[in-house]
Amino acid sequence: MKTVLTKTTYLEMRAPRQTDSSPPADARSAGFRVENWHPLEVARYRWLYNLVGGDWNWGDRNRMAEHELAAILADPLVEVHVLHVDGEPAGFAELDRRQPNEVELAYFGLFPAFIGRGLGKAFLEWTVNQAWTTTPDRVWLHTCDLDHPAALNNYLRAGFEIFDERMVEQVVD
Repeated sequence: MKTVLTKTTYLEMRAPRQTDSSPPADARSAGFRVENWHPLEVARYRWLYNLVGGDWNWGDRNRMAEHELAAILADPLVEVHVLHVDGEPAGFAELDRRQPNEVELAYFGLFPAFIGRGLGKAFLEWTVNQAWTTTPDRVWLHTCDLDHPAALNNYLRAGFEIFDERMVEQVVD
């Protein structure tokens, strides 16, 4: 396995932003709909994961043993929300509520064919609103410089603030 040194940025939100929870008109016109895929089989999850993260060196969940990933996906405190556009899966968000009083946005992204169509902002806003439904003390995530070039700025525009930055050895496939 090859590793590279990456800058990993940790972001958090300590209070929900006051936003309209419905998707913007351009997203609604695109048939924007989100479904919670629970329970979710490992193979179907990895299909989502690899379509979203394949270009960005996502690999942690592929290296995880199937039974470990199955246990995470079966946990009712882990939510996998799938964005659909005109009935077609277009991306996913994974919210992890297993730690008390916080929600981690563990994974978030769009399938390559849907990037650049203005859907990411609407889906991120929907996801953040969903994260706050259980009134945690914070919602947090991390991203790195291997991720989509717009990822960090999208999170900052959504209201997240940087609370830590580290250089991390990242396994790349």
